[in-house]
Amino acid sequence: MKIGIIGAGTMGSGIAQVAATAGCQVMLYDTKQEALDKSKAKLEKILFRLIEKERIDETEKNRIEGNISYVNALKDLAKADLTIEAIVENLDIKRKVFQELESYQREDAIIASNTSSLSIASIAASLKKPERVIGIHFFNPAPLMPLVEIIPAVQTSEEVKNKVVQIITDWKKVGVLAKDTPGFIVNRVARPFYGEALRIYEEGKASFAEIDQAMKELGGFRMGPFELMDFIGNDVNYTVTETVFAAFYYDPRYKPSFTQKRLSEAGYLGRKTGKGYYDYKDGKPVSPSGVEGSISKEKANQILDRILVMLINEAADALFLNIATAKDIDLAMTKGVNYPKGLLAWANEKGIDWCVKKMDALYEEYHEDRYRCSPLMRKMDKNDETFQVS
Repeated sequence: MKIGIIGAGTMGSGIAQVAATAGCQVMLYDTKQEALDKSKAKLEKILFRLIEKERIDETEKNRIEGNISYVNALKDLAKADLTIEAIVENLDIKRKVFQELESYQREDAIIASNTSSLSIASIAASLKKPERVIGIHFFNPAPLMPLVEIIPAVQTSEEVKNKVVQIITDWKKVGVLAKDTPGFIVNRVARPFYGEALRIYEEGKASFAEIDQAMKELGGFRMGPFELMDFIGNDVNYTVTETVFAAFYYDPRYKPSFTQKRLSEAGYLGRKTGKGYYDYKDGKPVSPSGVEGSISKEKANQILDRILVMLINEAADALFLNIATAKDIDLAMTKGVNYPKGLLAWANEKGIDWCVKKMDALYEEYHEDRYRCSPLMRKMDKNDETFQVS
């Protein structure tokens, strides 16, 4: 199978590696020769490291590298069966690139976007054959992260959807189907992990380090919210939050934080700038207060419960609005962002009644629509039901 990749950045290069490893002939396109050279050199370094770890041998390394050609003309992707775009998150630029690409490709070729939050329907509408367009959203780093969100637009044909599901399976990835709504599954459901942590901090109830400690030590999360935002980059994370907030007609559940906005404006973007919520001068995160996090069990439980129930409520609402199945929502959060448990399975464990009471208590305290309980959970609580996640 011939695969075209548009964009030789980190994501495009990672997808190219995945497809080449699966035995596809890959054509990696970028307008900048420097980006192509850098991608090629980085792949060689990655494969040498895999040889050192005895995960592949020299023959496999040569096979993978031989499956990728590097091109700097979009028309060089003319013979691709599937082309995946992984460029800047700008709708107008994506549409322009897709229109040019369509002029070179045969009618049955599939064109996909790796966008994390833009409308697939809007991208598809720019083409003469919108039914060939679909969203295929990988997670970074693509070769290591198992999850791929597959997002059919309203125009996408059933045949294209089924073909893509099979391709992703053949590439040994975990594919989940998501409705074409802002943030799809992961970037929608994960918003409270950041947003509610920021809200707790802004209310003066806990420090960055205390919140991170609670989520890691009690919740079992690999990284706390502030560590993770520093890792992602405060500029990137804030932009995604702002985009989702606007796309959902300014629903208060997705309201961005002034704390993160100010850090982003100041250039305190996290690890990549050496300063964010933490200071990274020596490589390791140091709390700005100098306190690395010492928190009582009671306070830690309060933090975990508040963030967790908001996450569960968001997952329940995604199911209520048919964004994805219960199984795919839980798969997305465990395989896409390494959550210790699926949120809906976690809700079953805590009890649906516990979730409803916690949400109602938050609403009673704040009287903000941000804390409205999902109608699905309220109904399930009345009928003594649980989420069917298997």
